[in-house]
Amino acid sequence: MSDLLRNLRSGLHAGLRRGGVVALTLALTLPAFAATPRPNVVFVLTDDQRWDAMSCMGNPYLQTPNIDRLANEGVLFRNHFCTTSLCSPSRASILGGLYAHAHGVVNNFTEYPPDLPTFPRQLQQAGYRTAYFGKWHMGEDNDDKRPGFDTFVTHRGQGKYFDNEFRFSGGERRLVPGYYTTVVTDMAVDWLRQQDRNQPFLLMIGHKAPHSFYFPEAKYADAFADVRIPYPESAFELGDKPKWISQRLTTWHGIYGPLFDWRKNFPDTSAKGMLAFENMTRAYWGTILSVDDSVGRLYDELWRLDQLDNTVFIFTSDNGLLNGEHGMVDKRTAHEPSIRIPLVVRAPMLVSPHRPKVVEAQTLTLDFAPTILDICGASPLPKVHGRSWKQLITTGDPDWRTAWYYEYNYEKQFPYTPNVRAIRTDEWKYIHYPPGDGSPDQHMAELYHLTSDPEERHNLIGEAKYAGLVKELRQELDELIAASGAVPDKMPMDEGIKGELPDEKIR
Repeated sequence: MSDLLRNLRSGLHAGLRRGGVVALTLALTLPAFAATPRPNVVFVLTDDQRWDAMSCMGNPYLQTPNIDRLANEGVLFRNHFCTTSLCSPSRASILGGLYAHAHGVVNNFTEYPPDLPTFPRQLQQAGYRTAYFGKWHMGEDNDDKRPGFDTFVTHRGQGKYFDNEFRFSGGERRLVPGYYTTVVTDMAVDWLRQQDRNQPFLLMIGHKAPHSFYFPEAKYADAFADVRIPYPESAFELGDKPKWISQRLTTWHGIYGPLFDWRKNFPDTSAKGMLAFENMTRAYWGTILSVDDSVGRLYDELWRLDQLDNTVFIFTSDNGLLNGEHGMVDKRTAHEPSIRIPLVVRAPMLVSPHRPKVVEAQTLTLDFAPTILDICGASPLPKVHGRSWKQLITTGDPDWRTAWYYEYNYEKQFPYTPNVRAIRTDEWKYIHYPPGDGSPDQHMAELYHLTSDPEERHNLIGEAKYAGLVKELRQELDELIAASGAVPDKMPMDEGIKGELPDEKIR
């Protein structure tokens, strides 16, 4: 008996809801997707969500039952990464499968080049209906409709957690009251209900959450009030780290700084100052509870429309977030909390909901475009740096990557992180900080054995016995950079760590 028929005969769909209520619904008719072999795609993108900010990745406090349900009926990718830990560059890499140096979106103020193809444009040309709702975040003040989408609803800038002015596909701007996560989910659900079931669709949702400044819904405001959240131990283990990390402790991106306005009086190095850190983290988690509710609503609506099992449901984020590790907050660096992000995929046409899988191989934001087009049978993009993980999750891929490289360029608007180039293998990570003019590095490099030191607490760069390994990793890093077409490797000058706060308009 096929998995589809087995699922039909069992007819059970668990609708897990916070509070323990489980709804069981009997499927009595053949789903409408039987005549539509091309799968739909629902792509849910959060902002600044760490890899461990969901319970299926081991968070003991933040319970995400609806995201977990996708993992329990699909594929959980345990080692998924962004190649530039910054919102706009990462989103551009998701759309087009290219490194930031290739698509040109190297900061949060640059538009995606209109002449570069994207996977939504390819799907649209292949006959898909396409829609985007929420935070676009490429082009800070531009809320124009973007190519590749039949329906496009967004806003200027970062957006707020409450009461945003959205611009709709017809050009109208309108204030939409309510909590951001709920509002964009309402829009997406309404759009789903209007679709022709005989035409495949791509639905993308860009959430504000859990990006700073963190404001949970009222119902989740105190969800973690009793949880103690101390600074991570690695925040106090900086003796073997490059000095720039210590220099930013009291800045916008350090644990003794303003903590995205959760600390009003700063710098604060006192023990009592940790209370602001706890409150910040509780609010961060609280915003994700609403995202989990949104995932549940989308799942249930797809089921009601008989489209659930013909839909590739992808849940991910643009980049991770340092939450006190090494004394840092924010992202941008090549350390694990900054680059490691969630990825959960429910794709019944590839992986049976009755036999979920866990993938340990390293996947990247670069892989989304080639993978989605591969699964949907659409024409591939002319050039990508990523690769499809369709084979990886079905039959396995013995030739899958075991190493990749990370790039970030110094920003004058946020002068708290140097230029970064790093290589991450399955076992090791090497990070160095080029100054930007080709001269020798001014900052100490970093070397971590991830297998024995996953929290990157012990920098091995100064140990003579690893000198040969460092040379090999540096050579492999240079080869990866060259293979991606980034030679010469252009970057701005590192002007040093500075203490002033960023402009309020771009925080």
